[in-house]
Parts: sequence; structure tokens; C-alpha cells
Amino acid sequence: MESTLKGIRGSDAPCVLDLDDAATVAGGVEDTYGEDRATEEQLVTPWTVSVASGYNLLRDPRYNKGLAFTERERETHYLRGLLPPAIVSQELQERKIMNNIRQYQLPLQRYMALMDLQEGNERLFYKLLIDNVEELLPIVYTPTVGEACQKYGSIFSRPQGLYISLKEKGKILEVLKNWPERSIQVIVVTDGERILGLGDLGCQGMGIPVGKLSLYTALGGVRPSACLPITLDVGTNNEELLNDEFYIGLRQRRATGQEYTDFLQEFMTAVKQNYGEKVLIQFEDFANHNAFDLLARYGTTHLVFNDDIQGTASVVLAGLIAAQTLLGGSLADHTYLFLGAGEAGTGIAELIALEISRQTKAPIEECRKKIWLVDSKGLIVSTRKESLQHFKKPWAHEHKPLSNLLDAVNAIKPTVLIGTSGKGQTFTKDVVEAISSFNERPIILALSNPTSQSECTAEQAYTWSKGQAVFATGSPFDPVEYNGKIHVPGQANNAYIFPGFGLGVVMSGAIRVHDDMLLAASVALAQQVTEENFEKGLIYPPFSNIRKISAHIAASVAAKAYELGLASRRPRPKDLVKYAESCMYSPIYRNYR
Repeated sequence: MESTLKGIRGSDAPCVLDLDDAATVAGGVEDTYGEDRATEEQLVTPWTVSVASGYNLLRDPRYNKGLAFTERERETHYLRGLLPPAIVSQELQERKIMNNIRQYQLPLQRYMALMDLQEGNERLFYKLLIDNVEELLPIVYTPTVGEACQKYGSIFSRPQGLYISLKEKGKILEVLKNWPERSIQVIVVTDGERILGLGDLGCQGMGIPVGKLSLYTALGGVRPSACLPITLDVGTNNEELLNDEFYIGLRQRRATGQEYTDFLQEFMTAVKQNYGEKVLIQFEDFANHNAFDLLARYGTTHLVFNDDIQGTASVVLAGLIAAQTLLGGSLADHTYLFLGAGEAGTGIAELIALEISRQTKAPIEECRKKIWLVDSKGLIVSTRKESLQHFKKPWAHEHKPLSNLLDAVNAIKPTVLIGTSGKGQTFTKDVVEAISSFNERPIILALSNPTSQSECTAEQAYTWSKGQAVFATGSPFDPVEYNGKIHVPGQANNAYIFPGFGLGVVMSGAIRVHDDMLLAASVALAQQVTEENFEKGLIYPPFSNIRKISAHIAASVAAKAYELGLASRRPRPKDLVKYAESCMYSPIYRNYR
């Protein structure tokens, strides 16, 4: 065996069987393989066992139960002496962990504790997240995940998911085969160029795919082993990261042009070759100029979904549909003004126009005229059309140029104001007072993440509108008391949509994503808002019911996939809601033989 290994390594390579005691570090009782005495230059073989039992079982996150192993399991699986004698329930473990997490003062400390738990005891992590979703969602997702990505190099301990860098060009299929799971159903992939509202974080954007997929499991019930987070490291233009000694990615400028295109093409081809036609690939936090192109290029050849463009659009549309129940009327009765004309803003605008067209039977070109966008150069109007990026051109309407949001509000007189700018405090007092002056109940959605980038706070929106605003944000805000009334701000969080949407796609065996499936998801979410929620001014249901909500969204998405002929799983289940619930991953501990 050793001669064979020498042949592979090369005849001159040092080997642990060729040890010189004078040159090695002392150590190891019965050091059979010489590992403890090896120098850094000498090679050792990473021997492992194939079946998790005993010590290894306690370090396998999928099967580890900690102190919940029963007497019989401890005997059968060689755990005697490896655990204290106490046997505790999963519920008691959950209470202990939550008590510990609440002791931390900083959200990032809570995030790190949860990531450690996920790496040590998978089922306990998901039970914790499911049972305490409203408390823990801001930790594993926005806003805390943004800070985690900024500091990912400093807090990095164990790798999660796959890191595919330009070094692997020409070998991406081989890299995918290094992942131990073969039955992958959902991939979330980022290149880290536009992480939330924080900009280019390069390889450290991995916190986003990891966080999103934990929600796919906790909120949508997709099993953890079927989820794969991937970061495509094509470099970064963030000088601070390039000069950071703890940065974990390639220290080079971002690849662009043909090099970038070829790299993405190899990746998409390899994913399809390795995992098949029905793996859902979710693009996450790509820059505008790449996000639209990727969705357009692969939308007809792969099962792809962009949460920033399509997921955000679907959840915002759901809130607007629900608001019509609260205010009366229909979507076509409103005039919409956006601050921000990137992938989120234009994606939301297009889905609103599609739904208005569906409801009124009017051409979509006419429906778009109800929607106006403001970008960094002012109101998007027809005289600017030649200089606009392609995704902004449908929103260039006839109007005189206006350079700022306040002028646009006074001229357009919108009933709905939506912020996707990624810039905090841009819904100023003057802007909110202006829209409130000609609307009895203005709809104001400050959607930018994380909290620091929100266009305005809940307190500002309710105070400046004198308590009249129907308000929702992208990040969580506490309830606000104004004139003796408690106003509860809704959260237009993509986590309402993408987990249920993904489950619907997976359980129907859909081979492509169609806009009608997004509309179906929006309507399903809006239908989950109750009278009790409306009485509090909410246009979204509470997250405490998210698994039930996700099951209804999944059923609606699957039904639309079957209707469109895009579903491959036959026969179609009779009750899609019950089927969705039956497909959901359960975090309850299993009993071992």
C-alpha cells in the first residue's frame, strides 16, 4: 500500500513511514500511523470510518442527538462513556439553547452560536428555528446576516457549502462531485457582488446562500441534505477586503466580460449535468447588470429563479393585493412610484403590471403607465430612453424631467410609494408628508435591507403620516404607538415567498419557472392575511404561521405548474396542500436501531 501511495505522490515526497525521530515532534500513545510525530512537510493519510458510530456519531450533525440518545442507543452505538449519564428530551435541549442565545448581547454572537449549533446538531437547530421563527429570523437572515457577511472572514471556522473560484475553471463538474450529497433539489448561488445593500463582499457573501437555505428547510420544509449553498468566487473590487488579512477569497479584481460569461456557462452546464433538469437554481445578490442577463439567458434552459427580482416582486405584490382588502378597490386604481430602479424595483414593477393586466385584460404596455420609477438621476422619462439600461426602458414614460423624489411625488401624486434604493433615510419627512397630503391612507413600503438602509423607520412613517400610512418594510421594526393607537409594521420579507415557492417547484417536479407561478404565490400569500391582521394595519400574516403559509403557497405554485404543463411528477396529488405538508422535513429526533 505505501509503495502505491509513494507512486502517486512521487518518489521524492516525504512519507510518515520514513520518519526521522530527531526531526519530529514527540507525542502520541500507540501512534500507529506516525501522525502525531509527523513534521509539516511529511504527508499523512486522513483515515476515516464509513459508518457513524460512537465518537464519530456525536460529531455527525445529521444524526447527533447530544444528551437525547436513549440508554438503548448508547449501548447499541458505542456511546457509553462518551456522554454524561443524564438523558434529556429535545424540548429541554431547545429551552437550554434558547436561554443561552438570549444571554448574548450582540446579534452577531447569536448568529455565530446558531451556526455552531447547525454544524453540531442539525435537527435541534431546525427545531429551534421553526419553534422560535419570529425571534430567530432576524438573526439567521436580515439584518444580522449582513453583518455576518461583512465579517465572514473573521468569524469563519468551518466551511459550509461549495466555494467555486476561478481556480476551478475547467474543473467545475469535478468540484460539484466533491459534494457528498447526490440528490440535490435546491441550489442557492451568489457571486457576492451586491450583498443586500452592503455592496461587493466577494467570497464572504456565502452567508447569504447558507442563510437562505436554512430558511428553505425551516420555513418551506425542503430537507437539508437536498440543499446546496454555492459561492462563485470571481474576485472582488472591494479594496478593504483585498487588503484584509482575514479575507477568505481570491485576492484579485472581479472577472468581467467573456471570462465571467464563460465561467457562469460552465457552472450552469455542470449543475445540469450533475444534478439533472429539475434542480432549482436560485440566483442571489448578483449585481444588476448580471442578474437580468443570467435570468434571461438561462430561464428557458434551466429551472432558475432570482429572489431579488422575482421573490421580492412576489412578496410585495402579495402585500399590495392584501392592502386592497384593507382599503377597498383594485390594483388598477393606484398610481405607483418607486425609488430605485434596479433588479428589485423593476422586478416588482413588472409583476404589478402583469397582475393588473391579468385582472383588467388590458395590454401590459398600458398597465406599465401606472408605474413610475426614480433612479439616481431622477424620474425615468422618455427623453432619457437612449441612455437607459435595457431593464429600465419599459418604464420611460412621457413627462418632463424631474431630478428628485420629492418633486416626483408632488408631480405624479402616487397612492403607493415603494423604496428599493438601498439607501437609508431617503423617504424624508417632506416626502412622507407630501404623499399623505393627497392620500387618506398612503401605502408606503420601505424595502431596502438591512435595517440601516431602510428608506425610513416605522416610527417616522407613522409619525409623519399622522398614523395614516399602510406601512411595511424589508427589515423588522418594533410596533409604534401614535396618538394612543398601536401600529404594527408589516415585514415584506422574501422569506414569506421563496421557501414555499421552492417547495411547490420541487414537489411538482417543475422543469421551468413561469411568471404565472409567481402571481399564484402572491395571491396565496395575500389570502393568508386574516381580519385580525387587518385590524392591526398589517398586510402580511405573522411569521408564527409560516409553515402553514408555505404549504398553501407551495400548493398554489404546484397547481399552476400542472396547469401550465410544466410539472413532471405524475399523477397530480388530489389535495396539494396536504401533500405539501406531508413533504415537509420534520426536525424531530429519529429513533436509531
